[in-house]
Amino acid sequence: MKFTRLASVATAMTLAVSMAACGSSEKTVDQGSGSGADNKGALIGVTMPTRSSERWISDGDNVKKQLEALGYKVDLQYAEDKIPTQTQQLDNQITKGAKLLIIASIDGTAITTQLENAKAANIPVIAYDRLIRNSPNVDYYATFDNNKVGVQQATSLLTGLKVLNADGSEGSAKGPFNIELFAGSPDDNNATFFFNGAMSVLQPYIDKKVLTVKSGQTKFEQAATLRWQPKVAQDRMENLLTSTYRDGAKVDGVLSPYDGLSIGILSALKSNGYGTAAQPYPTVTGQDAEAASVKSIIRGEQYSTIYKDTRALAKTTVEMADAVLKGQTPKTNNTTDYNNGVKVVPSMLLDSVVVDKGNYKKELVDSGYYTEADLK
Repeated sequence: MKFTRLASVATAMTLAVSMAACGSSEKTVDQGSGSGADNKGALIGVTMPTRSSERWISDGDNVKKQLEALGYKVDLQYAEDKIPTQTQQLDNQITKGAKLLIIASIDGTAITTQLENAKAANIPVIAYDRLIRNSPNVDYYATFDNNKVGVQQATSLLTGLKVLNADGSEGSAKGPFNIELFAGSPDDNNATFFFNGAMSVLQPYIDKKVLTVKSGQTKFEQAATLRWQPKVAQDRMENLLTSTYRDGAKVDGVLSPYDGLSIGILSALKSNGYGTAAQPYPTVTGQDAEAASVKSIIRGEQYSTIYKDTRALAKTTVEMADAVLKGQTPKTNNTTDYNNGVKVVPSMLLDSVVVDKGNYKKELVDSGYYTEADLK
């Protein structure tokens, strides 16, 4: 299900500045059991999708640590990408008397009953990184500027192909280049934002024949990867190579929206003869700056990733939760773009950074996100 952005990027950026100022006021709001000083030491339920991705482990650990530093009790759960498990975890947290829920949903449409139960118990809900859809019972949303992430991925793909220079000016390469497109899970609202943001950059170059999607698979539904599974991406890349590139044509670039998928894509390419001096890997993008992909970038395999500092996202979410539980209005900077199908959810959007071989030390090591040893 696609959600159309309701304002241009420029307008959203302007609103971001104005809303950030407005959101800083601390006026009392009606948040049911989430209001008032009696919530000191309250239980907060935190549910994350899976431990199979290192980023979700970091997210969960960071949120839990920061909430506990403020004196809250935390029930942190991982559902291993199983929807029934996540719904049961939420039911249990409500039964235990959680005063607030922080939810990174597996399927943003599958927890409606739990949200209704939370509302009936006056439990506020903060959607974490993934928008919870088709429900009025979502109070706030903390995430990154997901359309911008897609724009950054596409721009880095063009930079890797030398169609663009690092400063955004036109590069020396004119193409045509063969590229293939991958998208995230269709049940994750972020996936469409990533894909649409990327296509807003790539489509003009496709129209000008600088880029060619040789498979013809240019629609989100064709490029989507259920549950963000690396094996699904690897199998699809294998199929594309077999069905589309048997004539000797080569893949020059791959839009990949997530590092786990990038690793699977690169594995398929390697098994088909890429990764040699005679046939180097194509330009492959990514997201989340996972250690395995950063190492791959250092080795000259994956070209780039998008660094989203999960420490900052956890901090923003914890500040939101603390404000709500104190009866205050948390800071937000976007009240236009994140329509979940029922309501526009007030959101706090954070910035992301393109990371490649040239700047990974500055962005990831110098910032303390990784140590040099982590990336050996």
